[in-house]
Amino acid sequence: MTERAIDVVVFDIGGVLLDWSPDYLYADLIPDEQERTRFLTEVTTSAWNQQQDAGRPWAEAIAELTALHPHHAEWIAAYDTGWLQMVKGVFQDTVDVVTELRDAGIPTYALTNFSAEKWEIAKETFPVLTGFDGEVVSGVEQTVKPDEKIYRVLLERYGLDAARTFYTDDVQHNVDGARAVGLDAELFTDAETLRKHLRDRGLPVR
Repeated sequence: MTERAIDVVVFDIGGVLLDWSPDYLYADLIPDEQERTRFLTEVTTSAWNQQQDAGRPWAEAIAELTALHPHHAEWIAAYDTGWLQMVKGVFQDTVDVVTELRDAGIPTYALTNFSAEKWEIAKETFPVLTGFDGEVVSGVEQTVKPDEKIYRVLLERYGLDAARTFYTDDVQHNVDGARAVGLDAELFTDAETLRKHLRDRGLPVR
């Protein structure tokens, strides 16, 4: 059996454990695909959404964007009030990996770019998110991946050895940021590939 090379496993959330996309909500609100794409890329931009991940309150975000685009007020408000409809559910195959690790006594942690407000809603809705041994949420820390600070918070708060901490994320520059501070990190593509990464490091997953 391969000697265990890591002590804990850290998960990104969106795209790894939660199937999140604004399209799940806006496909009904804006049936025209071109109009929907334009709204999601030019009005509710990824940069705008990231500011909530960095700690900006949703009420403030909605008010500021509505002032700029008053004719889209209803659609903008829905990004907040209908947020949960953007989550199709969990990726069960990844949840199964988390469950196997926990059952084997391997500590699991969350490190995620996530609004503090929406994180609480997500935890109330998806039980797998409540079972982590620790969590670092960008909206709470007011800094987002791939800023070095957020990885340092994880390591220092929970006393983790970077070289023996495995991290997976579906965004390459977040993986690169983790590696830059010494974490053993791999890009998440699917649960089966994740299982291989973990087995290669001696962890007891099938």
